[in-house]
Amino acid sequence: MAHVTNRLQAATGLHWVPANSGSRLFRTAIALVFLTIFACVPGWRATAQAAEDAGLIEYRVKAAYLYRFAGYVNWPSTAFVRPDVPLTIAVMGADGLASELEQMLSGRTVDDRTVTVKRIKPADSLTGVNILFVSKNEAAYLAQLVQSVHTRPILIVTESPGALRQGSVINFTVDEKRVRFEVSLEAAGKSGLKLSSRLLAVAQQVVTGAP
Repeated sequence: MAHVTNRLQAATGLHWVPANSGSRLFRTAIALVFLTIFACVPGWRATAQAAEDAGLIEYRVKAAYLYRFAGYVNWPSTAFVRPDVPLTIAVMGADGLASELEQMLSGRTVDDRTVTVKRIKPADSLTGVNILFVSKNEAAYLAQLVQSVHTRPILIVTESPGALRQGSVINFTVDEKRVRFEVSLEAAGKSGLKLSSRLLAVAQQVVTGAP
């Protein structure tokens, strides 16, 4: 398991910390997630998983990225009302990704906070949400959502062309079966979020001004 983790760290520049669990079943599940990630992150291509559903593989990778994004954001004090409040990732329009997140996040923490997953609809309240993933199926609501959160410290992550221009902070792209992401520092700044330089270093593109 250690050599798998080390190869992923070398490929992405991100440090992946497995949950504190010694069960064989848990280690096997995590190993499968890592092997799936190798198929899609920059520099790795689908091989053994070629016969598996491409959409499921893509969402596994994006779920793993969403979890890691949380640890590379400098959250302002206003992001959490109490020290014991969990970090909440809301998923809109992608139940498959939400399911992957729920399985992946079991027993995991970010900066000593537990992490919860919440499925939401466009009309739902975003109170208590720290990361909002808006799927391509709900892209039509993106501008409205950005306007509604205004300057609140919510990391908006999308998967639609041109999403950075509408106010998304991080937007997933897929290039030749590889999942990548682009970042808008302007959108992050408006939300009061500071992104780690290590995260920016592995981004496909970092936009510093208006996209």
